[in-house]
Amino acid sequence: MKTKTLLGIFLILCITSTASLLPFASADTLATTDFTQESWSKTVDYFNYLRLHAAFTGRPLPPVSWHAWTYMAYVNTGGFQLLYAGLQNITFGTVTFTIPAQTFLMHYKTENTSTDVVTASSFLMLMAFNETTTTLFPDSPDVNDVLYSSISFGVDLTAYLGNATKPELSSKTMVSPLTESNNGTRWTWGMRYTNLTAIWWRTFINPSNPHYVSIPVAITRYDELGFSYVLTINKDTHKAELTENHVIGRMRDLWIPWTWSYYNFTGHYGLGGLAKYPDNETIYSFLSEEKIQMSIIQYQTTMLINHSTQSKSGTQNVTDNDVDVSNTDVLTTSDSGEKVFDASFGTKKTYRLYNYTTDQSESTYNNYTAVTRTSKIRGFAFNAVISNNVAFLKFVPYALKDMDDTSYSYYQDHTMMLNVTGANYLYIISYPTYSGYRVVHDPTYTMYYAPTAAAPPTGIYGLIALVLIIAIIVVAVGLVLKRRKPQTQAPQQQR
Repeated sequence: MKTKTLLGIFLILCITSTASLLPFASADTLATTDFTQESWSKTVDYFNYLRLHAAFTGRPLPPVSWHAWTYMAYVNTGGFQLLYAGLQNITFGTVTFTIPAQTFLMHYKTENTSTDVVTASSFLMLMAFNETTTTLFPDSPDVNDVLYSSISFGVDLTAYLGNATKPELSSKTMVSPLTESNNGTRWTWGMRYTNLTAIWWRTFINPSNPHYVSIPVAITRYDELGFSYVLTINKDTHKAELTENHVIGRMRDLWIPWTWSYYNFTGHYGLGGLAKYPDNETIYSFLSEEKIQMSIIQYQTTMLINHSTQSKSGTQNVTDNDVDVSNTDVLTTSDSGEKVFDASFGTKKTYRLYNYTTDQSESTYNNYTAVTRTSKIRGFAFNAVISNNVAFLKFVPYALKDMDDTSYSYYQDHTMMLNVTGANYLYIISYPTYSGYRVVHDPTYTMYYAPTAAAPPTGIYGLIALVLIIAIIVVAVGLVLKRRKPQTQAPQQQR
């Protein structure tokens, strides 16, 4: 009982201490007219955007004291729209959290039938795991393994750990602005969460009884959790390809609350880091001995107006199903068999692991094989410890109203796009060889779409360009007509 009380106090202190974190002082405005532009990227208060557009949401909105400082990037070219949202931090009244949340929402028309498509992929969380002798899927977290979910945010642990070694005050976010190259066919952007503190909870994903243990098992800090993206558009092949690069930075600190043990690169300490043990066990040797493996969990949803979809790996249906897709891809098609969305895992199934123990500069790495599978959804979607990680994402599809009103009008009466329960499939990318070191990996997604002609130029410079084009056309037509005009013969004079 005493341990539970201490940990309960610890959690309260973690939450209240985040009031000292500073939210963003200002943000750009997100307006309806932004979605008519070819591209932009900026930090906005997304909750404020929702409140300003309350008339079209028709659903409960965040209170005025809530703010979601969100880095957003938008690409709108040739009939293809992509909206990216990366949560930088979120404020509830006087309390501010840094919670990693990443999603991209896309709208386009199918290649053959020009049916409206809305598809979205979202980061759910990191999950660490221990394999058991009864594991169902080797090197992948399943219902028979020991699983640990993470909730990551920036906190000040001084009140709990006193003068002991502890995480820095808060996480920071760093964005990579949207950049365009290759005549508007290649776009890059990204976001990094640095000095990220994570609390780990024992989690159970049995669909019939999803739950977690309310006492955290560990607290860690790692260098970063990074996401970078490359969007390549090929109008000739009718494909848009998005590569998502994951970076899980190395763990730097590990606290085990109930034993007051602390680990870092230099060794193992007691009393929360005040007294060093003589065993010389480091955080990396501890994680290796405990056989801790790491994984990233994401989910993907695709919807078509007046059509159903199916997602398969080969002949196997992956929706709400456990299927190993490490060496293949997951293809989503319409009910008529038309290709819509493809997630490829087999083409880049290796990940890079940077062994900090042997190379502290992290300039060298070894390649290892990632294991990817789809999973039953209920064990995640109805697990209370996980629901916090997706609370913000459920609001992002409201922006579809400004992206494409027709699609929004249709989908608002259907399952919310970014609700895990409505996902086409949930997939787990696992990194079996881990030991707490830096991991880099990049799955690829392909969208099959119907390109459209470029929109006429807008703005004053666009108007000038348009006038010049019209003038050139008029002159050209005049010259052609002049050349084709029949020659009349002069009348002969009478003699």
